[in-house]
Parts: sequence; C-alpha cells; structure tokens
Amino acid sequence: MNAELEQESSDFLAVVPTPLQRSLSIIVPTFNERLNVIPLLEGLRTSLHGQDWEAIFVDDDSPDGTAPLLRELAQNDPRIRCITRVGRRGLSSACIEGMFASSAPYVAVIDADMQHDERLLAQMHQMLQAGEVDIVIGSRYVAGGGVCHWRTHRVLISRLATGLSARLLNIKLTDPMSGFFMMRREVLVGAVDRLSGLGFKILVDLFTSHERPLRFVELPYQFRNRHAGDSKLDSGVAWDYVLLLLAKSLDRLVLGRFLAFSSVGAIGVLVHFAVLACLHKWLTVPFAAAQATAIAVAMVSNFTLNNELTYRDVRVRGVFAWWRALLKFFAVCLVGAALNMGLATWLYQLSSTWWQSALAGIVAGSVWNFILSKSAIWGR
Repeated sequence: MNAELEQESSDFLAVVPTPLQRSLSIIVPTFNERLNVIPLLEGLRTSLHGQDWEAIFVDDDSPDGTAPLLRELAQNDPRIRCITRVGRRGLSSACIEGMFASSAPYVAVIDADMQHDERLLAQMHQMLQAGEVDIVIGSRYVAGGGVCHWRTHRVLISRLATGLSARLLNIKLTDPMSGFFMMRREVLVGAVDRLSGLGFKILVDLFTSHERPLRFVELPYQFRNRHAGDSKLDSGVAWDYVLLLLAKSLDRLVLGRFLAFSSVGAIGVLVHFAVLACLHKWLTVPFAAAQATAIAVAMVSNFTLNNELTYRDVRVRGVFAWWRALLKFFAVCLVGAALNMGLATWLYQLSSTWWQSALAGIVAGSVWNFILSKSAIWGR
C-alpha cells in the first residue's frame, strides 16, 4: 500500500509545476509592528541575498494595520507571507503556528522590532547545513555580545531569568530568554507533543520539550534598541516566564493553565483572609456575613487576575464584555461558593477556629471553579 501511494505521489509531482523551494523560513511574530516591517524586510533581503528564503509574519490582529501592509507587500514579493490570528495572543504560540505553516527544512525566529541582528541569519543557516548542530542561537551574553542602553533593573531581571532557567531546568545556555535562533525542522517535530506554547519565550520550551538533548551553538550579537513602536515587555511576560519554568520543572505533572489558575487562587486566599480578618476580628462582623463578603471580594480578585494573566491570550476585552464575564464567573462559581460557605460555616460552628474553617471552604470549591470557569468563560 505504501509503495502504491509513493508511486501515485511521484506521478502527481511529475506533472505538477514545482514551485521555488524555500530552504529557510523566517518566522516573525507581530503585534502593532507596522513601522518596523519594511526596515526588517530590507535587512533580510540584504543579509540573505542569493539564498532561498521566505518570511512568514504571524500577526495577532494588530489594530495598527500591520497585516494589510504585509499583504500589500506580498503582492510584489512571493517570499513574504502573512498569517493573521484573531482572538489569540502570545509569541510562543504564534511561532509554533508559523513554523507549521512552513515546509522549509530550516526555520528561524526573529523579532520584528529590529533589536535582533538579522546579519547573523546567513551564518546560522550555513552552520545548520553543515550538519553538526541542531539549533543556532543568537546570544547577548557570550563573549562579543551585549545590550544597548538597558536600564539596570532590566539587566538584573534578564540575569535572574537566566539563572532560574539554569537552576530549575539544567539548561546550559547563556541566554535562554533569547528570541533569536534558527533550527532544523526536526527539532520542532521532536518537541511539538510536549510544547506548552506558554508566554513569550519559546526557546526554553523547545529545549525542555525535546525527546533528546539538543546540539547547539551560541553566536554573539549586540541587542539593539527598538526601531519603532512600544515594547511588549510587561509584568504579564514575566509572569508567563515564571509559569513556564515551574511547569517544565514539574515535568508536565501540572498543566500550565492549572498552575497559573492555582497561583492566582493562592493570591485569592490572601485576599480572602485579609478581608475576613478585617471584618470579623477587627470590626466584629458576624462570621457568616464576613465570610460571604470575603468570598465575593476574592472572586472579583481571582477573575481579574485570571483574565489578565492566566488567560491573557484569550482575555475578555471591553467594559461591557468584562462585566458580563464577571457575572458569568460569579454564576459559574456559585456552586463552589455555596460549598465554601456551607462547609466553612459548619466547621466554624464545630470548632470556632475561623481561619481553619475558611481554608477548608476555599479548598473545597477550588477545583470546581477551575474546570467550569475555563470552559464557560475562557474556552474560546
């Protein structure tokens, strides 16, 4: 059967015109990068002159018109492609989708903001074609590399992230947070079943998800200032990176989403106890009333943080949509809240220990809240 299928495939290809074979696909995730697209393409054309390459831009429905500009440019240059994602966000998942849209044997990832040195791409390509390594990484921290005009706190954060990766995941890279690299397609195939797709840093995900240790080389480059637009680096990016490290260090025993939801829940516990202690211990509000108020405040806190952090790629947007989702979150959690309230009140009547009673109620409703809220609110 396989022989017959191979013969049919050969016969088909024999009569179909063969398009230009791309040896290299460069994946460029974008969000509001309209002003950077043309300078980047000019840099790629110069750096990769004479080579068979294509640039696949994966745009998260940028409101600044990035995708329409790319489609216009693609009319005159078949090496330019654009994938538009609607209702989804995240650099790692965008990179994965772009890689699978390519048939090239080598794929690279580079930011659109001109901070990465595109002149290294030709050297990366040559090193991979030599067959000695699986992935070539642009590093800011090997000899000869560096960063331009970074503030001290950003340097410290980057160094801390590098140290955490090395300690938790035993990764020997000097720059595990690099978003600039090129690899063989086989690397993606060997890692895809274990990729989390979390957040903005896919390199760590690839190294910890692959079925075997990867052969790699790091090339130094000077990290440049952003050409135009605003940086995407915020507290949410740092949050996603920490969750990725924890999820990978736990070796897939805990799903990334549940880990994030649980982390937000832990913050909700602190909010719950703070409100309960304030009302019941300091203002002498009866326990039942204080517990009900604490539940409501903690639920609002949990919804807000989950929407902004845990489900930031499918977050609810707009004032009216936000309030509708909040009401739905309350409805979804109603059973969990009733269980929380009933169990905590009953235990308090038995033991009169307010904090133990409250903790038992919180634990009882947490699993229900996660399962149903995910499917009803952020299941898009």
